[in-house]
Amino acid sequence: MTEDFNPELLPQEFVKLYGGSVEDVQVYAGPARINIIGEHIDYNGGKVFPAAIDKYIYVAVRKRQDSKIIYNDLKFPGTYTFDITDDFKFAKENDYANYLNGILSIIKRRGYKFECGFEVLIVSNIPPAGGISSSSALECGFAYAVSELFNFGISRKDIALIGQQSEHEFMNVKCGIMDQYIIATAKVNTAELLDCAKVEHDFVPLELGDYRFVVMNSKKKRQLADSKYNERRSQCEAGLAEIKAAALPLTGTSITNTKDLPDLCSLTVEQFDSVKSVIKDEVILKRVRHCVTENQRVLEAVEALKKSDLKKLGDLLRASHKSLKEDYEVTGLELDTLSDTANAQDGCIGARMTGAGFGGCAIALVHKDKVESFIDSVQKKYTEVVGHDAGFFACSTSDGVFRLK
Repeated sequence: MTEDFNPELLPQEFVKLYGGSVEDVQVYAGPARINIIGEHIDYNGGKVFPAAIDKYIYVAVRKRQDSKIIYNDLKFPGTYTFDITDDFKFAKENDYANYLNGILSIIKRRGYKFECGFEVLIVSNIPPAGGISSSSALECGFAYAVSELFNFGISRKDIALIGQQSEHEFMNVKCGIMDQYIIATAKVNTAELLDCAKVEHDFVPLELGDYRFVVMNSKKKRQLADSKYNERRSQCEAGLAEIKAAALPLTGTSITNTKDLPDLCSLTVEQFDSVKSVIKDEVILKRVRHCVTENQRVLEAVEALKKSDLKKLGDLLRASHKSLKEDYEVTGLELDTLSDTANAQDGCIGARMTGAGFGGCAIALVHKDKVESFIDSVQKKYTEVVGHDAGFFACSTSDGVFRLK
């Protein structure tokens, strides 16, 4: 199946596979997301600024008469069969089914009762391993579908928390809350200023005028992402512990001593400058500096959008990439080539990597009349430098998880 699959055809494909009537099939969508700015700080108590976009994973579901669960995907061969009474465990051979079973294990643990099994058929037009959170779209789209199919009435916030809990406990990836949260709660034509410490958000109108976000997929699979992600998280925890142990006085906020800091992003840039000397390891210092300065860039980006100052927003995107390259060290040849080449193009006012890094995607803010020439120029340079092509698409905003049929 191609990325252009028409989701209206999914019920017919479902019936071809499982039989029965299309009228009994329910179809749900989980959107991908871009993070406009605020990278690698969701697990450090920071504020992030994501938006859901119009690329989706579609989940078709129908109840069964027995307790079986059957998963199929139009793009990936193989059928996975389980039972709703199973004590689900991660198993490598179960591939994408692990994400679904992880969600079920958390839902069951929360006390929800399934009176029967169900059948699932999935198709996606989200680039896999592209840094725009296809896995979270699958988790949240599936969790929402199950909740609606069985009338559980799970809130959107809890859909997000279930997705995160499943990643932590079932997939062993200690992710922050951002991806699942925006995918579950988004509203079209807005981005969310999400406070990851409080798990609260404000909607901010995303009014870009004549500009569009272009997603640039490096097409490099992020083999290092999970291990390096956990390594970066440990480095941040080490930095926070060192600052807290120093028990230094702070001014400018309600937190008056470093021993009381709940997370790195509770530090202002000025406070960080006053206490950074206690961090002796240069690598740890760079990781902490990225977190603190990136959190400040998020706040400035929101204000820039409120003032329709897109030039300022573009400057902040460039500064974010520089910090992710030099202080957090999660970019690499592919993402640096995309970002640097994009920033040099006529009509682009800012570009940066987005997502976990080490491959995946970057985003660029490009004038709508320049999108085609922008893509041609960046593609040519990227292929020259990297040796293979990249993927590109302009995107619009989307609502969070929703039902199609």
